Order: sequence, then C-alpha cells, then structure tokens
Amino acid sequence: MPIATPEVYNEMLDRAKAGKFAYPAINVTSSQTLNAALRGFAEAESDGIIQISTGGAEFLGGQYSKDMVTGAVALAEYAHVLAEKYPVTVALHTDHCPKDKLDGYVRPLLAVSEERVKAGRNPLFQSHMWDGSAETLADNLEIAQELLARAVAAKIILEVEITPTGGEEDGVSHEINDSLYTTVDDAIRTVEALGLGDKGRYLLAASFGNVHGVYKPGNVVLRPELLKELNEGVAAKYGKPAGSQPFDFVFHGGSGSREDEIRTALENGVVKMNIDTDTQYAFTRPVADHMFRNYDGVLKVDGEVGDKKTYDPRTWGKLAEASMAARVVEAAQNLRSAGTKIK
Repeated sequence: MPIATPEVYNEMLDRAKAGKFAYPAINVTSSQTLNAALRGFAEAESDGIIQISTGGAEFLGGQYSKDMVTGAVALAEYAHVLAEKYPVTVALHTDHCPKDKLDGYVRPLLAVSEERVKAGRNPLFQSHMWDGSAETLADNLEIAQELLARAVAAKIILEVEITPTGGEEDGVSHEINDSLYTTVDDAIRTVEALGLGDKGRYLLAASFGNVHGVYKPGNVVLRPELLKELNEGVAAKYGKPAGSQPFDFVFHGGSGSREDEIRTALENGVVKMNIDTDTQYAFTRPVADHMFRNYDGVLKVDGEVGDKKTYDPRTWGKLAEASMAARVVEAAQNLRSAGTKIK
C-alpha cells in the first residue's frame, strides 16, 4: 500500500498532528524527480506527499499539447506503479490551482477520482488544492464549499489557501506586505463556511508571512506563532478545549526557512510543508557541475565526437536524483518525520 488509501491518508495526518511533525510535500515534474522524492522518503524512513502544480502538470503533459490533466493523471498512474517498490507510504496531491485553472485542472481531476470511487476503487489523488487567495475571501470560500463537497464524495481531502502567500509560483503572484498574515476573523469565517470536519476534512494554508521562491534572510518576516492565535481564536469561538488545534495547517513557501521557524510551526499544528525551490536547486546543481566539468565530452567541440558516457542522460540524471533525494532526507529530518513511517 505505498500510495495511501483515503483511510491511511487520514491516519498519516492524525499521526503528524499528534506527534508534532509534518510531511515534506515535494513538487515533482518528471519521472526522475518522482524517483528522487520517493528515494528521499525511503532513505529517511519517512512517509510523505508528492505534489504536482499546474505548471508541473503542463510540463508533464508534453510541450506539444501542454495538457495539465493528462500530465497529472499520467504521472499519478505511474506513481501508483513505481511506489510499490519503496518501503514508505505516500499521498498524491495537486498544488496551487487558481480560479482560472479550476476547469482545466482540479475539477476534471476530481471527476476522474469520482468515477474511480463509483467503481469501487480508491481515488487517483488523495488531496487537491484550491488557491483562492487572489479572490475576495467571500468568493474564495464559496468556491471552496463546492469543491469540498465534491472532494468528500471522491474520498479526497481539500487544501484551501485563504490569504496570500507572497512571491510567485506558476504565474500567481502576491506582493510582500501586511496582507501575508491571516487574521483570527479570516479563520472564523473559514470555519463558518467549511466547518470543523463536519462538512469534510480540509487542510488550511494560512499565511504567516510565507513567500514562494528564493529570498534572503531578513527580507521576509515569518510569524509561525500566529498559527497558535488562529487555533486559539477558533477554539474559543466554538467552545473547544483550551490548547486544542482545530486546524490542520500547511506551511507554504517553506524553502529557505530557519529550523526554529519550522519547529514553531510544527508545535502549532502544521502537518504538511511544501518544498519546491530547494529541491529544484538540489536536482539541477550536480547537472550544472557535470556539464562544466565535462565540457569537451558533453559537446562535440572543434569537430570531435564528444564522449557518449558523459552526455548520456542517465549519467547526469543519477547525480541529480541522488542530490535531490538527499535534500528530501534533510527536509524529513527538519520536519521530524524521519523514522516515523507507517510501514
């Protein structure tokens, strides 16, 4: 059962929350990066989450048609086969999907899983993300209600982003300013619309200064302690016990974060942390090194024939996989998921 069933995915999230750890959610764009992520999880003895963004799905669909649904379905089906060889359990997730791409991405993928469930099978993906952070909160939550109902029917967990994450990812960008901090009122309005599990489980990407992409220390002020305020505000409003954590939080823009910031986020209910920028670099860095070191071999310079062993994609691809896998291990260690696998 390397790809989590709906029941096991819920168990994974429950275990993370109870154990104060989070799963690395690794963006992949190819079979190579998928293998690297799976290898990293296995070497860390950590379960984890594999995710595909709209841009990643378009790339996977091939540059001839750039079909996001085809790309996502193809890699998900491949992952179901490939993951059988790894001694860990993984969930498949789709990353940021804004309003203008819902009809070309999340809604068709929900339909795929709906049909699978009707036929007595498990869903293809275990969770999908709706990114309505560019919309008003009212519009965001209205769409979230519709998607949550469909997700429940397909035995899928919905992830929602209610306020902006700074920076840019796959064409969605937000300025780095005070809007990057979710308020207690935002959290309460979210519960009014989506419930506290009674309407279906959802993951909440709240904002506490998060920024996508590469940024230097000091340029961004992360306030992971804000998550505690959101939990406490909702708990007080709905009569939950003091110290309870109503939300399953997601940490977006996790690349480059300090360990103390990660620890604070984990203590306050983060169960999933997205990692993309750091793993992209980890994958590409050894490829660049190989090309520079073997210039005369990878290119046919001055009429020579080059060296097939150096330009064979398997040669530099193995280096890339190993480097990215090592970065996934590091992420699992930072998030305390290393050594916690279910199997």
